[in-house]
Amino acid sequence: MAHETLTLAQLAGHDDFISRHNGPTDANVARMLATLGEESIAQLVDRTVPAAIRLGRELDLEGPRTESEALDYLKRLARQNKVFKTYIGQGYHNTHLPAVIQRNVLENPGWYTAYTPYQPEIAQGRLEGLLNFQQAVMDLTGMELANASLLDEATAAAEAMALCQRGNKKNKSTRFFISDDVLPQTLDVMRTRADYFGFELIVDAAENVGEHDIFGALFQYPGNTGEVRDLAPLLEAARERGAMTVVAADLLSLVVLKSPGSLGADIVVGTSQRFGVPMGFGGPHAAFFATTDKLKRSIPGRIIGVSKDSRGNPALRMAMQTREQHIRREKATSNICTAQALLANIAGFYAVYHGAEGLKRIATRVQRLTSILAEGVMRGGLNLQHSSWFDAITITGIDEGKILGRELTHEINLRHHGDGRVTINLDETTTAADVGVLFDVLLGEEHGLSVAGLDQELLASGTRGIPAACHRDSDFLTHPTFSRYHSETEMLRYLKRLENKDLSLTHAMIPLGSCTMKLNATTEMIPITWPEFANIHPFAPSDQVVGYRQMIDELSAFLVEITGYDAISMQPNSGAQGEYAGLVAIRRYQASVGESERDICLIPSSAHGTNPASAAMAAMKVVVVECDASGNIDIDDLRAKAEQHSDKLSAIMITYPSTHGVFEETVREACQVVHDHGGQVYIDGANMNAQVGICRPGDFGGDVSHLNLHKTFCIPHGGGGPGMGPIGVKSHLAPFVSNHVVTPLQGVKPECTAVSAAAFGSAAILPISWAYIKMMGARGLREATELAILNANYIATRLDGHYPVLYRGKNGTVAHECIIDIRPLKAASGISEEDIAKRLIDYGFHAPTMSFPVAGTLMVEPTESESLYEIDRFCDAMIAIRAEITRVEQGEWTLEDNPLIHAPHTQADLMDADWNRGYSREIGAFPSEHVKAAKQWPAVNRVDNVHGDRQLICSCPSIDLYRD
Repeated sequence: MAHETLTLAQLAGHDDFISRHNGPTDANVARMLATLGEESIAQLVDRTVPAAIRLGRELDLEGPRTESEALDYLKRLARQNKVFKTYIGQGYHNTHLPAVIQRNVLENPGWYTAYTPYQPEIAQGRLEGLLNFQQAVMDLTGMELANASLLDEATAAAEAMALCQRGNKKNKSTRFFISDDVLPQTLDVMRTRADYFGFELIVDAAENVGEHDIFGALFQYPGNTGEVRDLAPLLEAARERGAMTVVAADLLSLVVLKSPGSLGADIVVGTSQRFGVPMGFGGPHAAFFATTDKLKRSIPGRIIGVSKDSRGNPALRMAMQTREQHIRREKATSNICTAQALLANIAGFYAVYHGAEGLKRIATRVQRLTSILAEGVMRGGLNLQHSSWFDAITITGIDEGKILGRELTHEINLRHHGDGRVTINLDETTTAADVGVLFDVLLGEEHGLSVAGLDQELLASGTRGIPAACHRDSDFLTHPTFSRYHSETEMLRYLKRLENKDLSLTHAMIPLGSCTMKLNATTEMIPITWPEFANIHPFAPSDQVVGYRQMIDELSAFLVEITGYDAISMQPNSGAQGEYAGLVAIRRYQASVGESERDICLIPSSAHGTNPASAAMAAMKVVVVECDASGNIDIDDLRAKAEQHSDKLSAIMITYPSTHGVFEETVREACQVVHDHGGQVYIDGANMNAQVGICRPGDFGGDVSHLNLHKTFCIPHGGGGPGMGPIGVKSHLAPFVSNHVVTPLQGVKPECTAVSAAAFGSAAILPISWAYIKMMGARGLREATELAILNANYIATRLDGHYPVLYRGKNGTVAHECIIDIRPLKAASGISEEDIAKRLIDYGFHAPTMSFPVAGTLMVEPTESESLYEIDRFCDAMIAIRAEITRVEQGEWTLEDNPLIHAPHTQADLMDADWNRGYSREIGAFPSEHVKAAKQWPAVNRVDNVHGDRQLICSCPSIDLYRD
């Protein structure tokens, strides 16, 4: 088209981002439609999406905006935030993210676009990073095992409570003790969990733990107001009552304080946020969860373990990962199926970069400055609540109003309790000059105190603040990894070496069904490290977060329009947590109208394992609804079970399009059946990428849905997290979503306790989804959905005849993903879906989703972001692999000796002096022209999963192991 015929908006580049996000060009689209025998995308959509649920209009959204316009607007919002020096603490702290880690990990798509390491042969880099994280946590907590992170400290504590209940063989009471100096947001989240687990929470002074009959107890170390106490006698008192014990610990404090493990704790939880991860108005941050060895088979979340590959060399993998893909469904007590991998890697690299000596320097300095502050305020005539501290003191009997004005003048935030107490939390960014300013604020400018002078006095008199019984006397971070990479040159090379071991979206399409690995545009990512978003405390005063709140409100309004719901709760910080939050909202609403007895949740047999697990956590009884031969919900079975359980029917959980990759024609009918029997409809938003701009779950029967912002709305997967799972709700449920004890939310009932530690979950990554929607606009979002459907149907058509496509819709189309059935091939040749997955690595691809939702299958989702070139490359690889399977079937290659069984092929394979295989080295390692030009080598050969689970090792292996 001639430039003279373009509109002014087109000349300004308002369509540019759409064409950069969406992979296929107009010419590509025409070619794909021809392959499908379709005249237009509109015709394909008509044949794919039931007419009864289609929106029939464009979404009412502004845009599209250019990348520069979106960033300019977002920068204006950011400037409305006030980045005060914060001393609020309460589990969130200022920290210095080393620039080498910020630039080469947090801002590096080689790290943030990778997927969960289910294919360990092409994930050894991030697996090693996570193993470092586990080792650092184990060393500092003094525990025998740690997982690869959870969502936040509060939910980690809630998971620990559940683990105590199922792991305690001595005391079967239903009471759980919580020390009254636990962080308030932690208590808030635990109240929610306890309500539906049927636990009674006893909140009392820590020293009274021995007076209660309890199955478990939680202590904060140091306490919420800064006190450092010897926990050993308290843990012993709990143990004498047959209780298991949990310690919520500050990770930096454990550098100088005795480890909870040495004090006798069973479980230790906390956040690694202050290990280099910005506060970000609440997240994302990696929580840690550490236990004794006896609990290793029950620990929630992901665990990185050491196994071996087919050549006998050490290889890392996710241990016991089957439970991650196939949770114990309705028997589960945890629905955790994700982690905060990117943030855990950052925290682990922070520990690597600083090492034990660097961390000691940081922690000692923080504690010294806190001691100077404590000494100064006491000399100024103020009183302290406690005589011990690590990084925080609480001043009592103070005129809070008098000092508030001084705080504003100096642009600092202290934590006001409203009862004459003020808590001040220092951190690694605090300087001697900052302490001087604090003296000015607390005592007035005529105090006459000298920070340097007080420092000299304290040096002469010895350490103050930490009780003698609490001084750490054990080593930590002794593995060579933590002592080698302290120069930036060495650290840079280490990070690059790990990155080179992994496959991410920087290398190739990641065709995972159900996971939507689409473009995470650079422009969307830029704002997350702006100080106005990154360095804001989640409990900062409301007038300091005006820009944040406006951005969140705007994103909420976008999502309301996109989904057809009436309100959005941004609190859930993972998809599974969104499921739980949505079901809890349903249960709260039903209780409010006198229907507490409704506790039956209908779940199709095809559902993801988190669905029944979430229902069980919300105290629901799961009743399975069968699917018909075409993979759709059996509507007759649904009617029968809804009728059978009518009086107690609480909800149904429907994934739409279905987990089988089909737009089911009867979805409206299914929703109506449940509504007719008094139930609510939960529509799982995992597959929302096939709906945006075409249909809305709130229109065709949904009462609540969670939205995977890390799928549909472009927040990157980060190698296994972060995620975000906000929920959309109809107006009758809106008052029953999660509130927050520290940051109360308007329009939500005060008694509705939290599901996450921060009111808006992982707020720091919300600008990503905001920018995506803003730059795409209504038309761009619709076109993205249409192209996702086109790309999936093109793959299904190209592979048809080589592999059976298991499920199709009424008109022979699939939605945004398709399931390839490998079972007939396996029966005929002995080659399994895992063999194909590993062989795809040789062709330069990550595998599709294996054996979900149907065992023995591969589920493929191309997304809209992949170009026709890349889609064809994937199809060509799959067709070539099918030809290789034919050679096995025909006996040209034996089942024991063929390139699929030996896949993936490493450089070590090619270096074998004696190549004793029935195919050439070139066929093994260079099966396509593309990989000959650009080979992404797997770091290890096929990993032995069984060995890794039988001999569970979750700490950094000895260097000798690699040397041998």
